Amino acid sequence: MTINRRDFLKAAGVTSGMVLLGDPMHGLRALAQSGAANDLGIYREANMNWDQLAGEKITVLLSPAHYFTKFRELTPQFTELTGIEVEFDVIPPKEMRDKAVLDFTAGTKLYATHTADPMFLPLYVANGWIDPIETYHSDASLTDRAWYDIDDVVPLWRAADSVNGDLYALPSEGEVTIHIYRRDLYEANGLAVPTTLAELRDTASALNGTQANLAGMAFRGFRGAGQNMYIWPSLFRSFGGEWFDANGNPQVNSAAGIDSLSYYVDMMNSFAPAGVENWNWPEIMEAFAGGNVAQYIDSNSTASIIENPANSSVAGNVGYQRWPLGPAGKRVTSIWNWALPINAQLPERQRKATWLYIQWLTSRPTQLRSAMYRETPEAVVRTGVNRLSLWASPEYRELVEFTPDYADVVLTSLREDTDADWRPRLPEWPNIGEVMALAIQSALVGQKTPEAALEEANQELRRILG
Repeated sequence: MTINRRDFLKAAGVTSGMVLLGDPMHGLRALAQSGAANDLGIYREANMNWDQLAGEKITVLLSPAHYFTKFRELTPQFTELTGIEVEFDVIPPKEMRDKAVLDFTAGTKLYATHTADPMFLPLYVANGWIDPIETYHSDASLTDRAWYDIDDVVPLWRAADSVNGDLYALPSEGEVTIHIYRRDLYEANGLAVPTTLAELRDTASALNGTQANLAGMAFRGFRGAGQNMYIWPSLFRSFGGEWFDANGNPQVNSAAGIDSLSYYVDMMNSFAPAGVENWNWPEIMEAFAGGNVAQYIDSNSTASIIENPANSSVAGNVGYQRWPLGPAGKRVTSIWNWALPINAQLPERQRKATWLYIQWLTSRPTQLRSAMYRETPEAVVRTGVNRLSLWASPEYRELVEFTPDYADVVLTSLREDTDADWRPRLPEWPNIGEVMALAIQSALVGQKTPEAALEEANQELRRILG
């Protein structure tokens, strides 16, 4: 079941005091007009002094994703608004995470904030490396709470960016995993869209090989905490798996663990392209766009590329739906957001300047502006804005209307299909993620049975957690 726009607004807790459409939405309809692209008046509606820290300079560590290119190119507007100079260091995600941790541990204070992996936040908090967001959000001199409206930020992403109930970063861009399939192939083969994982396997079997070089299904196979360990936990949880028992002992080798890993291995070995154990989401997306994969489950953000006729042979023939139900009777989407924390080791003025930048970047106006911004004529649209009100607004929904129900599929997945703990959020996550990724890959390539792989992994998790 998907929800319509009215139902979603009601479920999201939007009241009559927050008008989402037209000019009362803080002028966002006007902002959507090209002539308002550089207008700073919408920020100055906030009851705060944006230029109180003029002259400060901060450096932000970013991944090279397209949405951060948009943010970077709009940042001169922030400098004009505040007088705060922002520099960027842009490197690939793994190297970026390593560099951020090195900056924290060495105390070099190079980076005011970075595009953090939410799974690393418990490690950061345990070491006192980042500040609680509420320190700055509650300061009336730094934040107009009504204008910023933090409750409008997607609740699930805020939960993922919290540790022990306290928010330590804000989501700047996010995603959920959904089922993406070739609608034309389903229709040509008389197939109904699957509602369960068992039915998903049936459709993969029915479509596999029906055209030359057509694989029936693909998941991420590449080893990594953010690769195969980004997908398998959703299967594990939808099979009824729990990471720990009542005493806190790991139990990934439970029946649910073994059954879910067996399902993953079977689907990949039976219906996925050769070499899929080395595929991450770009390879899957490219194969789908080239007509060589019938369906996959991965980030909703890939829609912006596979629906571009310049890059995709299947544009206009794609359908989207939520994760199929698992044997436990629930759907568990994988979630992600790029979280922006504040480096607690910086001088006070720099930390406050960092908050102003995070507040500006994650605000409703900047989120819409960056979604509408085109750094090149071929640039893809953002499909992960962080605001419920934008997902509900006609201005944004028009940008992502790949199918009439695409936005509702994403929103319903965010509301109903997972929780922030679909992967274990602990300071030990980097080691946990690597141990589990290795176990998943060893089963996929046939080095170990699912039972043996998970038994060994469970023992290693017990050692890591003490």
